[in-house]
Amino acid sequence: MYKAAVIGDSASVSGFAALGLSVFRETEPDKITKLISRLAANDFAVIYITEPAAALVSDTINKYRSSKLPSIVLIPAIEGNTGEGMRALHDAVEKAVGSDILN
Repeated sequence: MYKAAVIGDSASVSGFAALGLSVFRETEPDKITKLISRLAANDFAVIYITEPAAALVSDTINKYRSSKLPSIVLIPAIEGNTGEGMRALHDAVEKAVGSDILN
């Protein structure tokens, strides 16, 4: 059975535990990179990561963009939204359907 996880600062990710997601309070780039690799190898199908945490490990995230699993989804953090998550969503939709239907 596949699992879902969320990675980011404590204030942004703590509430996700109530939804049954595995929560990882991590903000150090090296640890986030290792964590993503470990989660990918252990049947995590979806990894939600806060935009600030994702910015620290963009190379690692890009490595998984062409993989079926895990799907890495950027989410806003408590301190705000950089817009990167929405840009990634637009890119994915455009790639899937051939045009940006969200605009």
